[in-house]
Amino acid sequence: MNAAKTFHVTTFGCQMNEHDSERMKGMLESLGYAEAPEQEGADLILFNTCSIREKADSRFIAYLQQAAAHKRRAPGTVIGVGGCWAQSVKHDVFRQFPYVDVAFGPGQVHKLAEFLTTDSLTAQGFFEFEGFTGHLPVKRARDFQGWVQISAGCNMKCSYCIVPATRGRQVDRPLDELVAEVRDMVENGVLEVTLLGQNVNAYGRAVRGGERSSFAALLHELDALDGLRRIRYTSPHPQDMKEDVVLAHAQLESVCPHMHLPLQTGSSRVLKAMRRTYDRARFLDRVALIREHNPDIALTTDIIVGFPGETEADFAETLEVCEEVGFDGAFTFIYSPRRDTEAAELVEDFVDHEIAVARMERLVEVIQRRAAERAQRFVGRTLDVLVEGSSRTDAARLRGRSGHGKVVNFSGLAEPGEIVPVQITAATSQTLAGEMSLLARALV
Repeated sequence: MNAAKTFHVTTFGCQMNEHDSERMKGMLESLGYAEAPEQEGADLILFNTCSIREKADSRFIAYLQQAAAHKRRAPGTVIGVGGCWAQSVKHDVFRQFPYVDVAFGPGQVHKLAEFLTTDSLTAQGFFEFEGFTGHLPVKRARDFQGWVQISAGCNMKCSYCIVPATRGRQVDRPLDELVAEVRDMVENGVLEVTLLGQNVNAYGRAVRGGERSSFAALLHELDALDGLRRIRYTSPHPQDMKEDVVLAHAQLESVCPHMHLPLQTGSSRVLKAMRRTYDRARFLDRVALIREHNPDIALTTDIIVGFPGETEADFAETLEVCEEVGFDGAFTFIYSPRRDTEAAELVEDFVDHEIAVARMERLVEVIQRRAAERAQRFVGRTLDVLVEGSSRTDAARLRGRSGHGKVVNFSGLAEPGEIVPVQITAATSQTLAGEMSLLARALV
């Protein structure tokens, strides 16, 4: 009996790519492939790529070159490249990398199976959006947590962002289709879902094959599903953060008390150059509305340092907003020019790298200090924690995540997938620590 062919998937970038990679793995296993722990020796080497930042491109190319070396030693190896990078260089991928056998964009994941089951594996590329991957088999990283793609593409025109060029204009899935998918997930043991889209709170305006809806309506429908304990989502846009979604956080038990609201910069002048469609005052107004209805909510954000033309005064405004808001955490990035974006043409306005690095250090100090201050509100409280496994720093302790999105390392006896009460005893800017009593576990 011949051994099953093997595959190895390397994923770069966002949660949407994590979602698509889980679908690729499920699809491949349904075709009889087995997952290999390492790239070396795999019959099929797959990359799910990202184009948001230059660093991701560089890392991917290094991995791709390793795969090419492996293919020279084992000529029967198939190399596949999917995701945003593949979409962005669709006209050149086979010319630049002749050892690639198949390339496909985010809307063509299902074509991988078609390619692998053809009689002749000649190089092929698939880049026209055909549909979502929700119907494909899935192999989840954790059985109790699942990604749900509610839309694809984006109608915004941020001057630094390549996503509209790689994923196209926004297309939404019908509400009843999403509810059915999540219901099936819950019936198969999923407790927590994360809703994915480039601009999730714009959901419902561009439904393919269904009636218009809204993101708040989707949250209400999912909250009504028995057995679904937690709903998360990423990422919303401040322009579309309306009161109905804010109220959903306050009214719906399963919607987590955590919101990721990208700021990008605290300077209205730079926000305009970024084409972000809101200014500093509008962002702060949204924060005030959110906290009015959800005083305990955890707010996280994205911030770009060194956008072309950013002055010291502009950067100071970013620091001021971060001090005022007191984010619970932030993803911070030094601006990276992306091909085919408006901002990449502003070469004469590029900020010196040394200046950008120095600003980043100052920003991180503010973010971490304010996050540490905010985290102290949890000390002495008991939080429900979804157990994910062993602590990464101490194998004798457990690791999980609170509804606020905070990582919690704690002592106790529990299995991955359980939601247990943990008394918080200490807090840093990034993690919480605590103890779970045997009595508390008995009451779960």
